[in-house]
Amino acid sequence: MKRTPAVAGQFYQSSPSKLAVQVNEYITSEASRVHAMGVVSPHAGLMYSGEVAGSVFSRIEMPHTFILLGPNHTGTGAPVSIMSSGRWQLPTGEIAVDETLASHVMKGTDVLTEDSLAHSMEHSLEVQLPFILHFSSSVKIVPIVMMTDSIHVCSDLGKAIADAVSNAGYTVTIIASSDMSHYVSDAHARSQDKKAVDKILALDPEGLYKTVREDAISMCGFIPVTTMLYAVRLLGARESMLVKYMTSGEVSGDYDHVVGYAGLIIR
Repeated sequence: MKRTPAVAGQFYQSSPSKLAVQVNEYITSEASRVHAMGVVSPHAGLMYSGEVAGSVFSRIEMPHTFILLGPNHTGTGAPVSIMSSGRWQLPTGEIAVDETLASHVMKGTDVLTEDSLAHSMEHSLEVQLPFILHFSSSVKIVPIVMMTDSIHVCSDLGKAIADAVSNAGYTVTIIASSDMSHYVSDAHARSQDKKAVDKILALDPEGLYKTVREDAISMCGFIPVTTMLYAVRLLGARESMLVKYMTSGEVSGDYDHVVGYAGLIIR
């Protein structure tokens, strides 16, 4: 099965040549690279969040496979949906699903449902792919979208991912796709987002989950990030670093209603 682009021409350029130029604008070619167990990367239109995403992807080594965890904004499909086979098409190329790793993740938990429909119009994973393809056309993916609010699901899926990664026999990086605060003032976004970022820096999934809920931080992908943190903690992660933070106000000039974007690397 081939998953065709849902947001080409909206979130990023639909022309292959123009998309290549667009992505290249956000790449830091001289950056030193590290092996990342996990990353947090935003998923807004590239004109707003591309600088943050590009900063992250410029600083990580390309693994054999990325496990992509993102929020399900569309409300379509099962609460936690995986696409365990097929290819994802972009203007600049295609990326294959890692069927073996996807199968191993599914065998480790009963919270996952095979559901390609949930992925058909969802943008949170798709907007990561232009950056991945910029660096490698051979990388594979395991795409998972989530619309649960259960920390137990995060923990269960995180363990299944950690088990699958530890037995994969090749390098895997877990991408948690999330934007931060939504449609608040720039000052409020920075204050709120720092609380969440501090929990990610501390590799504290329970703390992130609790902080986002209790402080009403409008971070759309905190469930995927919580899941990623459970996984990398089990895999032995030792440090998390903030690569870049910015808000949409820095692009739009509107500092009264911004969205926050944070890029982090965990290793």
